Amino acid sequence: MNVLKRDAQAQVIRLLVEGTSIRSIERITGVHRDTIMRLGVRVGMNCERLHAEHMRGFHSRHVQADEIWSFVGKKQGRLAPEEQNSPALGDFYTFVGIDADSKLIPAFLVGKRDGVTALRFMELLHERLESNGRIQLTTDGLNAYLDAVGFTFGRDVDYAQQVKTYAATPAGSGRYSPPRVTGVVSTVISGQPDPANISTSYVERQNLTMRMAIRRMTRLTNAFSKKLENLKAAVALHFAYYNFCRVHGTLRITPAMAAGITSSVWDIEELIIA
Repeated sequence: MNVLKRDAQAQVIRLLVEGTSIRSIERITGVHRDTIMRLGVRVGMNCERLHAEHMRGFHSRHVQADEIWSFVGKKQGRLAPEEQNSPALGDFYTFVGIDADSKLIPAFLVGKRDGVTALRFMELLHERLESNGRIQLTTDGLNAYLDAVGFTFGRDVDYAQQVKTYAATPAGSGRYSPPRVTGVVSTVISGQPDPANISTSYVERQNLTMRMAIRRMTRLTNAFSKKLENLKAAVALHFAYYNFCRVHGTLRITPAMAAGITSSVWDIEELIIA
């Protein structure tokens, strides 16, 4: 059996985390697309374990959470009646939590946009923030967060929701333009959150980073995930690279360094052998 050399693996992973498509990587490197997929899944699974091991011992004060849409196989509206309740097809959302100060992503989770996933995500976030102390948390207006935050954090959180309203986008030449924000409503849910820090701006900017860096999340293309396993692996790979390898333009260090988790910038090879 042929084994891809380490430098070739690193090149493939480097292209994946920069948002290059599988077919393009195949043309650039000469590595077969099936090998690229298997490598991406294997390294992505390693990255998920890496997060579980290293997301400890940091301190957060202001955390923002949001969820970003993607789909597996088919969009929800195109599923056949017998496929509507499939746990591995249709619309999926990646729940993301970001530390507003260090830009670290301590927790993420791929699942349906429902109460079960929201609860699992908040449990994961709470676990990663264990012994952190009281935080200020801001989410979007998803109702499932209300019970999820209350169940996991209880009264030990300053929690607010921020909901943005958008102008209707007219059909025609401006159809694919980003909608214009017409209003922002902030609602205090529990505790005493500082109004100046009630925001979801950083996590929404992270959504854009994901769209740009994870090819299968790019809209209006055929680069969508065919398997749920592939989507989860791609998301885990993205956040490992973002947290440990990619120098943040504003921080001038990686988010993991800013949070005190690591002392240096990681190389791609460290994700492969993690």
